[in-house]
Amino acid sequence: MTHPRLYPRTALLVLTALNLLNYIDRSVLFAVQPLVQSEFHLNDAQIGRVTTLFFVFYTVAAPLMGPLADRYSRRMVIVLGAFAWSGVTLLTAVTHSYLALLIRHTLVGVGEASFVTVSPTFVVDLFPEQRRGRVLGVFYLAIPVGTALGYLIGGYFGTRFGWRAPFYIAGAPGFLLAFIMMFIPEPKRGQFDSLRDTPERATVLGLARNPAFWTATLGMAAMTFSLGGLQVWMPTFLSRVRGYSLDSANKIFGAIIAFDGIIASLAGGWLGDRLLKRKKSAYYLVSAVSLAMGVPAMMMALFTSGSAMLPALLVAAFLVLLNTAPLNAAIINSVGAHIRATAIAVNLFVIHFLGDALSPWVIGKISDRSSLQSGFISAVVAIALSSAILFYGMRFAPPLRIGEPSTASGAG
Repeated sequence: MTHPRLYPRTALLVLTALNLLNYIDRSVLFAVQPLVQSEFHLNDAQIGRVTTLFFVFYTVAAPLMGPLADRYSRRMVIVLGAFAWSGVTLLTAVTHSYLALLIRHTLVGVGEASFVTVSPTFVVDLFPEQRRGRVLGVFYLAIPVGTALGYLIGGYFGTRFGWRAPFYIAGAPGFLLAFIMMFIPEPKRGQFDSLRDTPERATVLGLARNPAFWTATLGMAAMTFSLGGLQVWMPTFLSRVRGYSLDSANKIFGAIIAFDGIIASLAGGWLGDRLLKRKKSAYYLVSAVSLAMGVPAMMMALFTSGSAMLPALLVAAFLVLLNTAPLNAAIINSVGAHIRATAIAVNLFVIHFLGDALSPWVIGKISDRSSLQSGFISAVVAIALSSAILFYGMRFAPPLRIGEPSTASGAG
């Protein structure tokens, strides 16, 4: 029996580690894109289509996983999904054509959708409501750190042993973590929620009339369009436009994402939780302000050369990533516990269908016709749009009843 004080932290650690592998696998391709393009003779639009196809199937699979997890064991959905995507990742060994690469990414997208849909609902039921920003800040550290490690692993091993080698490194640990997850007790759904269920918060049909959910979701979709495009194309931009070697470009951008992401994820969660005691819209406010400040910083990073470029990129990435924990907390708090996985599935479908399922291809298409810098303008516009939507969404934030926790609950 897991010790009651260690249980929530152990579960959070395992889920965060799985999330880390999820994002490592996803970003390894970005690090080795020029190598893949060279082997398969692909243009920018074609290589961008690989990521687009991944997210298309990812978004299609997510709505199927949400209702499944709301009715059955979330733990088993997570375990089966982790085994599936880890196994498919190792199939990179037999990927020797552009078509095989597309199929491989399609299958990984379906496997990862199960984990990303279900795991946040598991995490938030482990800790009291007033700590959600900080807890999600830890859980979503996996996004910048995993992305950075993907660049670093891909850049180092891909340039030395071929572009397939990093995928083997990214896929193998998933089997061990999935096995450990089989023995993590599942917490009771909604055990720390303070708000009463209403039709908008507690039913699938009511979700369509939930403005708190939809403004947070649409704001996240615009942000995801921008971030997804930048993650896919920034190493290529630094290599092709700014003159860095591919290995150096991946190290630079990976280090920026890791450094900014760790600080920004924790700081955003802490700031959102702290302001929530005084302002119900704190999660929306932190996200909206950070994204608004990120617009001029990103413009400077993309269109300034010389010594000012990398510091501007460092600041811009920090401001964009600062919203990660508070914005996900806003999504979680906008709905009741018993439709939360379904709501996250809808959220994932929308943010990826309108976001990073489109942006890699859009930026690649503009790049083929004009320049990569011109393609990035669409990402900057999306950041500004995200900020505007979230400022508007502040009025719909639910009034949580924040109090001090008594004890951390164990498994249900």
